[in-house]
Amino acid sequence: MSIDRATEVTMRDVVDMFDKCAEQFPDRPALIHGDNVTSYARLAEAVRATAAMLGPDPGVVGVLTARRPEVVVALLGVLAAGGTYCPIDPAYPLARQQALVTVAGCQVVIAAAPGAAAPPGARVVDLPSGPAPDRVEFPARKGDAAAYVLFTSGSSGAPKPVLVPHRAIATVVRGLGELFGITPDDRVLQFAALNWDTCLEEILPALTRGAALVFDDDAYSGSLPRLLRVVESQGITVLDLPTAFWHELVDHLHTGEHTVPGSVRLTIIGGEAAGPVRLTQWRGRGTDRIRLVNTYGCTETTLITHAVDLHGPLAPGPGAWWGEGKAPIGHALPHVRARIDAAGQLLVGGPGLASGYLGMPEVTSAKFVADDTGEIYFHTGDRVSVRPDGMVVHEGRIDHEFKVRGIRVDPAEIEAHILEHPEVASAAVVGAGATERIVMTAYVVSRSATRPDLAADIRSRLRLRVPGHLVPHHVKVVPELMRTATGKVDRSATHAKYQQKPFERTSES
Repeated sequence: MSIDRATEVTMRDVVDMFDKCAEQFPDRPALIHGDNVTSYARLAEAVRATAAMLGPDPGVVGVLTARRPEVVVALLGVLAAGGTYCPIDPAYPLARQQALVTVAGCQVVIAAAPGAAAPPGARVVDLPSGPAPDRVEFPARKGDAAAYVLFTSGSSGAPKPVLVPHRAIATVVRGLGELFGITPDDRVLQFAALNWDTCLEEILPALTRGAALVFDDDAYSGSLPRLLRVVESQGITVLDLPTAFWHELVDHLHTGEHTVPGSVRLTIIGGEAAGPVRLTQWRGRGTDRIRLVNTYGCTETTLITHAVDLHGPLAPGPGAWWGEGKAPIGHALPHVRARIDAAGQLLVGGPGLASGYLGMPEVTSAKFVADDTGEIYFHTGDRVSVRPDGMVVHEGRIDHEFKVRGIRVDPAEIEAHILEHPEVASAAVVGAGATERIVMTAYVVSRSATRPDLAADIRSRLRLRVPGHLVPHHVKVVPELMRTATGKVDRSATHAKYQQKPFERTSES
């Protein structure tokens, strides 16, 4: 079943698009961090210096991210040199950092913040501080060459690297700039975590259309009043928020009788379903002037593939999602080819597709599948339906994956890490809960009854090995796991049996 057709798009890559902006708007602010303002001309100079330091075709370059403008310099510098950008969160356990560096094949790692600790086995360099050459000549960047590599959750327990080519990110950035209507008058808040691709939908549309990208430490404090003060004081016009965080913001606005600062013209949400109660509360806070855009996409399909204005001046009007209905993820963007298979699974094709998983040909061929015409479609694993007006609605997963803080999680990855514990015989991880908060629970069977602190020990070990979003909220030791007729662990049945019953041992966050 086909639900949209793509139009062919040809364009320069994102570095060329940024360079054109720097030529057009040399004195306009590109990056703002507190009282420090970096103009487009100065940012272009810093990008040239970084590219010159790296040299042509430096391969995969890791970047230890930081909430600083320097991470943008590193990103664009790597791309300008013809390298492949690989963000690494320095807050990750060192074992996880080392795994990312090893799997990606990083030859060098740039520290966005000077003095950052190096992952084991990596050579870390700081960004150059001296003047940049007037011009840096490198071979042209090919459209199918990898622009960046990001990691998603995988069943093996090892990070699963997604390679995104220049063609894909350039196609999508151009499309998002038009979708969001970004202009040089915009001030876009950098809010998303810098090791996830959502940050690229903040950074690149802004810096390829002359807007200012704003960093502010108070925005990342977790305090909603501070965030709103930042938005007001910095004159932020564009907010890009995880849906779960937007839910919290709407609740804060509703219960405190606050309003969104007048500078905001666009709020983008995505990652999870938008709750109908929160939508009604948002509409009641004087937000008719603000575009509220709901988005959908996968790392493998590059940022965003579907979008719809749920409220505001461009919305089609109050829809079935006001009240009890599900909010749609919208229509496919012009560059996207989308289909639905017999199981109701959304398939996505077009020039925005990733190249596949680095070093994982079998996994790539299982998820990136050619149809009868030879067109390749990514099998998203998301079940969808289509409304009479053509809008797509997310109906859940066809597998056991779920999202924590908007990040897709494969429970098999967490189970693989838990099973490394010498006293664990078997494990099942389940994500369940209300729309606005998924709670992750690990059910484990002990090899013996001699370890009363097993649940707590499992969580402690996981914190040393994996990012925080992969650590279960609860670990519960149970007598046995439920199994299917073929002997496989049945996660749903296990959760159904034990969720309302007492446990011998439990550890909770």
